[in-house]
Amino acid sequence: MSDDRRARVDWLVAELNRHNRLYHEQNAPEIPDWEYDRLFRELEAIEAAHPGLARPDSPTRRVGSSPVAELRPFAHEVPMLSLQNGYRREEGDHTWGGPYEDLLEWERGKPERLGGLRRQLGEDAPATIHYVVEPKLDGLAMELVYDNGKLVAGGTRGDGETGEDVTHNLLTIASVPRSLRGAPEGRLAVRGEVLFDLGGFERMNNEREARGEKRFENPRNAAAGTMRQLDPELARGRPLMFFAHSAGEKLPGAATHGEVLDRFAAMGFAVNPLNRRCAGIEQVIAAVAELEARRADLPYEIDGAVVKVDDLALQGALGFVTRSPRWALAFKYPPAKVHTRLNSVLFSVGRTGAVTPVAQLEPVRVGGVTVRNASLHNEHQMVRVLGLRLGDTVEIQRAGDVIPEVVRVVPSVGRDGLSPAAYPEACPDCGHALVRELSDPKKPEMVLIRCPNTLGCPAQRLAALRHFAARGTMDIEGLGEKLLELLIARGFVSRPSDIYRLHERREELVALDRMGALSVQNLLDAIEASKQRPLERGLMALGVPSVGESTAKDLARAFRGIEAVMDASVEALDAVPGIAEPTAVGIREFFADARNREEVERLCTLGVAFVPPAAPASASLGGKTFVLTGTLPTLSRDQAKAMIEGAGGKVSGSVSKKTDFLVAGTEAGSKLDRAQELGVPVIDEQGLRALLGEST
Repeated sequence: MSDDRRARVDWLVAELNRHNRLYHEQNAPEIPDWEYDRLFRELEAIEAAHPGLARPDSPTRRVGSSPVAELRPFAHEVPMLSLQNGYRREEGDHTWGGPYEDLLEWERGKPERLGGLRRQLGEDAPATIHYVVEPKLDGLAMELVYDNGKLVAGGTRGDGETGEDVTHNLLTIASVPRSLRGAPEGRLAVRGEVLFDLGGFERMNNEREARGEKRFENPRNAAAGTMRQLDPELARGRPLMFFAHSAGEKLPGAATHGEVLDRFAAMGFAVNPLNRRCAGIEQVIAAVAELEARRADLPYEIDGAVVKVDDLALQGALGFVTRSPRWALAFKYPPAKVHTRLNSVLFSVGRTGAVTPVAQLEPVRVGGVTVRNASLHNEHQMVRVLGLRLGDTVEIQRAGDVIPEVVRVVPSVGRDGLSPAAYPEACPDCGHALVRELSDPKKPEMVLIRCPNTLGCPAQRLAALRHFAARGTMDIEGLGEKLLELLIARGFVSRPSDIYRLHERREELVALDRMGALSVQNLLDAIEASKQRPLERGLMALGVPSVGESTAKDLARAFRGIEAVMDASVEALDAVPGIAEPTAVGIREFFADARNREEVERLCTLGVAFVPPAAPASASLGGKTFVLTGTLPTLSRDQAKAMIEGAGGKVSGSVSKKTDFLVAGTEAGSKLDRAQELGVPVIDEQGLRALLGEST
């Protein structure tokens, strides 16, 4: 088993988990869906061929990302899984099925990744499979829970099993019914999508701009951010809507998915009028193509079509793979493209000093959003691939229908006389000479251009402080970008430790514009509370290279103290499960830098605790991995997890060959099937208590 392959798995896991957090938690994706899926499939293929390389934190084992801390958790009785993706093949990029080869392959089957419904069903496959084709709405997945027809709760998808409770914001959306007509008795879970009306989104942005506020970049991110606000008044004034698209649990009396949608409409839900029932895959292809042709004229954003087997009994027979139902496919459309003028190129400096080019464009609408800026990625893309000149006509697309990017230059008369776009010699923020570093030894053309003035560059200081105070790290409420810019400009802060000395400047803070005594006290209270953040959050806040959420937790569990992490050798770091040698080297080099060590010491002196994880109360389950599924008689999922971890065990979100026990309650679902396939021991709550040494 080669070290190169293991290193590739480590890189893929870290990179995919990072993009997962960007998409699901920070609403700031960096790559299009097809690029994420390409990396995801590569990881799946390596894990399938070499099961020993599969890591417990692999994104193939989970859906979405963790809920944000400020909102209460929302548990899904039945997991909200993601869908497998298919894509329209461009001309020349297919072998036997034309542009819709992925759809044909999904039904009929080939040895490739999508398998085939007919192959799965075998002799039980009907002559004609009926489907429902729905627009793939580009918003935030949501589950609403009703009790005897009354709305009682609603939450985001989160990691598929637990999301965030956003009931307070759902109640502000006009198309979310508070009570239902003709609802069944008892519990009813309805799933759908919260998204913006595009006309309302544009009006809202114009109003924000008139008030001097920043425009929202795109509807999907704005919808996700709005639903996660703690104050429902912020959501109340925004033009959000909800479309119901599926049942969270079986709807009594319904035999087909189409019947479920009809029942939802009769109860009072908004059900998309473009949904189509189709007899056979040829009708599906026609419906998918028709929907794409109408895409630009819709009053909301879609990025594809969702195709579902209509017959619920067939859905049950087809079942699930690890993280997706076999009976549904999300067919993604190519990003929308338009032409506009490149006015200039600005260069932004990130937290690590990397200098990134950003195209400044003549404003143009792409997929319902006005685009003014677009990513150019790096010098190689800007100069060698695109050969950009200032004033060029360029083709723009929103990659993954989220991130605007320049695709190509449109040939035009007279462009030879335009000035070529070029990187500056000095940092645009601090004036320090930029340095060029080889970012990939195997690709000498891929050069990283960065500002080495780490401590003196204002842009790096701001980015580092923003990262330090952010929600997923030290979580200092109220210390946002605007205030940090002001504090840096006034000379109040230049490094993280300065934040913990702001109490010495109370009167100066009160005198700042838009602060006041109450705001300052709230800020100082938030800073004080942040001193007790867990060690893993502190490691992420410091900006240690390649240390994300999973790696930070591994370090915290292994070393149990900031001093031990700082003093650990490369060999000790490399010995931690889940940490590869390149990551270990990066961590060692970070803490070998005297400036970084001194900053950690200053933080500790000022009271930042870097709280280590609690030692297990006992080690009776030490080294054992458990998966929880279904409803236990007396324990909630959180209680069971706490009991297992308190005894030294680990709780995973998915069943694999490394799972020691599946703890199953009622309505266990696909995890029970998977455990039985792999021969994983299945126990109930009583069996768990026995392992914990409790008397029964």
